[in-house]
Amino acid sequence: MSGLRATTTPRVGRQRTAPAADRAWSADPYADALRTGRGPLFLRRSDGWLLPLDVERWCAPADTADLEVLRRCEDTVLDVGCGPGRLVAALGAQGRRALGIDVSEAAVAHTVRRGGRALLRSVFDPLPGTGRWGTALLVDGNIGIGGDPVALLHRLDRLLAPGGLVIAETVPCPDVDERALVQVTGAHGTPGAAFPWARVGTPALLRYAKAAGWRANDQWSTSDRSFVALRRTTPTPTGPSDV
Repeated sequence: MSGLRATTTPRVGRQRTAPAADRAWSADPYADALRTGRGPLFLRRSDGWLLPLDVERWCAPADTADLEVLRRCEDTVLDVGCGPGRLVAALGAQGRRALGIDVSEAAVAHTVRRGGRALLRSVFDPLPGTGRWGTALLVDGNIGIGGDPVALLHRLDRLLAPGGLVIAETVPCPDVDERALVQVTGAHGTPGAAFPWARVGTPALLRYAKAAGWRANDQWSTSDRSFVALRRTTPTPTGPSDV
């Protein structure tokens, strides 16, 4: 693929303007958790409800559920919101071409240290290989980016090659379908800026996917995690590459 060569030297791209939903992931509690490799770290809703974030798993090597996701990936892989890069590193170790994108400098640096390729970008920024990626990953809740799964799926449609695959991790509780303003926060200190986020179970994601012109290619669960693979029902012509 012309947008990503196997010999490309890992580098950190220049930060571009990102939606508020992405910028908040650069907040200090998140960066601090990645540096230590452990939590506690939470998404905090405006009503005080806390969702624990699994920092230890993110910073560990890819586990059995992750490897099953990677087995299903096709061609080149774009890991959207790659975090500390366990999936990008695992793909690289398999000799597969992958790029992680994240708006957290700490996450990108962590990915590069693990031997992965990563850019400091939002999924809504111009990206290399537009219209030519084989698979886009939305794991660890990243279907929630921007608080609008339909808008995110429309964006991925432009990034993927015709017939490309999206693999999204959903909330294991099937009835979940919520959008809220949240903040990243640790056990102490000041939470980051508020941003919109979405949490969806598989039934909700399938509804949103249908509205965005995608069909379910597969569904599966591993341990306490659930996943959906989607394909575009009819390819949408893409514009010029937005590298």
